[in-house]
Order: sequence, then C-alpha cells, then structure tokens
Amino acid sequence: MFRFLTAGESHRQSLSAIIEGMPAGLALSPDDIAADLRRRQAGHGRGARQQIEQDRAEIVAGVRHGRTIGSPIALLIANRDWENWRDVMAVEAPASPVEKLTRLRPGHADLAGVMKYAQDDVRPILERASARETAARVAVGAVARRLLSEFAIQVHSHTVAIGGIEAKVAGEPDWQAVEESPVRCADPQAAQRMVAAIDAARESGDSLGGVIEIWATGAPIGLGSHVHWDRRLDGLLAQALMSVPSVKGVEIGEGFGLAGSRGSRAHDVILPVEEWGDRPWPRASNRAGGIEGGMTNGEPLLLRAALKPIATLPKPLPSADLTTGERVEAHYERADVCVVPAAGVIGEAVVAIVLVGAIIEKFGGDHVDETLRNYRAYLSTVGPRRPLK
Repeated sequence: MFRFLTAGESHRQSLSAIIEGMPAGLALSPDDIAADLRRRQAGHGRGARQQIEQDRAEIVAGVRHGRTIGSPIALLIANRDWENWRDVMAVEAPASPVEKLTRLRPGHADLAGVMKYAQDDVRPILERASARETAARVAVGAVARRLLSEFAIQVHSHTVAIGGIEAKVAGEPDWQAVEESPVRCADPQAAQRMVAAIDAARESGDSLGGVIEIWATGAPIGLGSHVHWDRRLDGLLAQALMSVPSVKGVEIGEGFGLAGSRGSRAHDVILPVEEWGDRPWPRASNRAGGIEGGMTNGEPLLLRAALKPIATLPKPLPSADLTTGERVEAHYERADVCVVPAAGVIGEAVVAIVLVGAIIEKFGGDHVDETLRNYRAYLSTVGPRRPLK
C-alpha cells in the first residue's frame, strides 16, 4: 500500500509529510522535489506570500546515499513567514492573550470548522484549511512522479480557462510553451487576455477562478479495478482532485459533454490489430479520458478540474461575527487573486500520487527492480488473448 500524511499549519514553523510504501532502490534527492515546489509558487495572480517563501523540501528519513531504503520517507518544508507569527501560532500558552479572529469568511472552512471542532477563534481552522498545505502534497507528488518516470508515465497540466476566458488547444499541448506562460496556458492569445483579466480583478479587489486540464500519458491497461467501489481509479482520481482547495467540479474525458450525446457517438472504438502502432488495443478516440470500468484502458488519462474564485477578498463580502452573530465584513488576510496556474501543479501532484498507489497495488515489489520486473512481465500478457488450455 502507498499512502501519505501531511501535517502543519500555514504559519507554523514548517510543513511535513510522511510517505509509506515507496519501494527501496529508487534514486531520489531534494532536487527532484524542488522543481515542482517552484512551479507551485509561480503563476500570474499569486500573492505576496510566494515572495516570502522559497520552498524546498528536506528529506529527513527514508533515503540513504541517494536512494530510498523501503522505510517511510519524511519530508520537511520550512515556513519562512513563521518569524512573523511566533506569538500567534506558539505551541505554548502565551504570556498575554492573543487577539481572537471572529470575522467569518463566506466560502472558507471558517464557520463549519469552528462549529465542528468547538472553537471560539477561527485561527485554528484557517491555518490548517489554508492552501499552504498543498506545498506538502506537491512534495509528495514529486516523489511519486520520480517513481512514475521509471515506468515512462508522465503527468502534465495546463490552464484551459480563467475568468470565463477559454484557451483553444487541439490535442496534446506543447508542454514547454505551457511552462513558459505566466498563466500556464498553451494558447498565447488566450493567455494574454487571462493576464489582463487577473490584473483587472486585482485592481477591483476581486478574485478569479478557472479550469485546469491534466494529462497522464504512458499508463498501462489495467490500473485500478472494477470489482469494488473504492478501487475504481476514476473515483480515486476524482476524490484526489476534489480535495484540492477551491476545486468544485471534476470531469474525466469529455465528462459532462457525454451526457448530451448518443451512445453511438460517446464511446471509443477499439482498433483491430492491423492498425496498432507502438502499443496494444489503441482507440479511434479518447472520449472516456483513458478510463473504462474504473480501470485505465491504455489511452492518455485526461482530467479537468473547475476552481471557484478564492474567497479571501480585499473588498470583503458581508458576513457575521462568530461571537456576536452581528453583521461584519469578512476577514481579509493576504491572499492570491487567481490560483488556477498553481492549481495545475497541485493537480499533477495528486494525480501522480493516485497513479503510484495503483502501480504499487498492481505490481507490488519491495525494491523498484522487482516492481519493474513484474510490470514488464505483465506487459507481455496484454496482447490478443488465445483460448485457455
């Protein structure tokens, strides 16, 4: 089993993550993680916090001499902004009372969290519900990406919409162009309009949401399973993406568009052997987004996630006070204007994590060489089936 936990609050000393189930023998260094952490912090529309932090994960357990050793991997990411929050976020009781935060923010975890955990201060909820936690998940995803590369599986993302401005991209995007774009968009004309829309939202004290698309290529047929609800890969991927802050909708392949189509046009024709290229059982289309019956079918995995505009606004919405219930303006704390470009990187991370779990479930192995042997043996069996003797 591959699993992980993260811990830490937005303004505490650090974020941490524990990863269990990674096989031994995988080459891994902090540099393998650093690139994705930098990508998460970039993107037009990010706030001042990203200028304070310079995220880098320290590997403090589970790796020796540059390779995993089979034991849990522990990662630590320092929060540089901790210096400004020592009293507010101290572990020990403060010598003098700290002002409580009671102005609730619509769209955040504030109200539900303080009710659920019986708090009289929003700060404990705000700190953990913050999207700052995703830095730890991106670090875990980078470790997962490192294992996926051994199987020639790649995970990418791009921005397909911000603030109602939609990119026009046919087929697989130019990933280099995506990474060079300030909004991670492969359509340069749309990207310019997106940047302008973000600037306009900033000037008006507002925020913008959008849509990201994630591609995972190279996954073999048969990851996931149809036999139980909690082993279906589409369900696992949807849950992982829905867990990303601000995500309010997920679709796989043509998703909602298939609801208005006839069955004769909705499904992906399986091509005969004479039309096969470099892999078995190719399809004439990929409307299913690479998953059928809860399992990968050999086509690229295509997933989209819709993000609402973030709810922390410089021009606060009307709200109510936690203590008195009286009308107040919602709390404002330094925030981004648009997180869509960064959300693509976070989406890549959670998809990579789910895929590694499926790889390890399918192929097992305590050492990466054993996992690869099992994988290659399986690939030799996925051609046309002869009658069993």
